[in-house]
Amino acid sequence: MKKNPYKEAPASFSICLHTDCPCASNCLRQLAYPALLEREAFLHLANPARCTKDTSCPYYRDATPVTYMRGFTQMKKRMYPDQYQKSMNILVAYFGRNPYFERRRGERKLNLQEQEIIRKALKQAGVTDNLEFDQQETGFNWYD
Repeated sequence: MKKNPYKEAPASFSICLHTDCPCASNCLRQLAYPALLEREAFLHLANPARCTKDTSCPYYRDATPVTYMRGFTQMKKRMYPDQYQKSMNILVAYFGRNPYFERRRGERKLNLQEQEIIRKALKQAGVTDNLEFDQQETGFNWYD
């Protein structure tokens, strides 16, 4: 039996009731609805009166899996100490101290925007090598 990939939807994820929407087959809010309905006592509902039933809908969430990265501890080993310090200062100023270290250790997934922020910080610090993140994983865009 094939596992339903939408069963991992967080309880707080907002769902959509418009099964008749032309985008329903590609909208994560619609695809997660049956799994959350089965599992949760309370559901978070996108206001049906504000849905536009097309890709311009403010609640539309593409169900295409996204590539996330985790951690960048290995990057430090390939940088000069001054480059590391400068990039760390840039990223701590952007994310905050604890969130920076959580991301560096791989405790938080890095979405595409955060990956780009880290790459720009490395470039600003003078890193010319193309450094890789510690891990790569694919998942749904539940929070971004």
